[in-house]
Amino acid sequence: MFNSIPPVTRNIIIINIAVFVIANLLFQDRFVGYLAAFYPFSPFFKSWQIVTHMFMHGSFMHILFNMFTLFSFGPILENSLGEKKYLILYFLSGLGAFFLFNLWNFVEVQQISSELQQLGFNLNEYLSGSSVQYSGSSQSVLRQQELVGELNGIMGTPMVGASGAIFGVVAAFATLYPDAKIGIMFIPIPMKVKYVLPVVVIGSIYLGVSGNGGGIAHLAHVGGAIVGFILARIWRKHLYRFN
Repeated sequence: MFNSIPPVTRNIIIINIAVFVIANLLFQDRFVGYLAAFYPFSPFFKSWQIVTHMFMHGSFMHILFNMFTLFSFGPILENSLGEKKYLILYFLSGLGAFFLFNLWNFVEVQQISSELQQLGFNLNEYLSGSSVQYSGSSQSVLRQQELVGELNGIMGTPMVGASGAIFGVVAAFATLYPDAKIGIMFIPIPMKVKYVLPVVVIGSIYLGVSGNGGGIAHLAHVGGAIVGFILARIWRKHLYRFN
């Protein structure tokens, strides 16, 4: 089966599976802190995580869904665009996912920091790693603790997965082949991808902004889809010149 998959898609799938086996099964998540992507202003952030997080997955179902989606859409795009542009599409979509997700994190951090300062919390001590000191009324202290918990969540929660890059692939596919029909789970009839993708993107924006994402980086999906759409629009006019 692997021999029938174009080389770039095949190698991306192989690398993802290999990293999953090594990180999750052999070393039992000890690589997460090094390879997953943290908020850029977090003390856990390392520059290489911008790329390495695309090859990390948190569960078997996570990697299975991502690789199946890549297997479904990637070969067609790779054959249409050529290996070089397809590779550019994949990694730029992953970077776009990282950027948008952390841009929203930055906005949230600024809002949290502003409120903490208004409550008299010493943010500089927190950022320096010193022990946290609360002051004020009991209600103020409770609110400060809640906000610090949210701040710790942003700083300490890793971003993993190829979903952003794969959303870029799917968005590019929808842009180049809008009338192609795909099957959707729980929907009995195939639907044109040009109708499916906007619904998924709008849903991801709502879940990401509302905070009801259930631990999923929905805005990363949106960032990847935006990059995939833009690149496909740029390249579409010269589709048959790719080689």
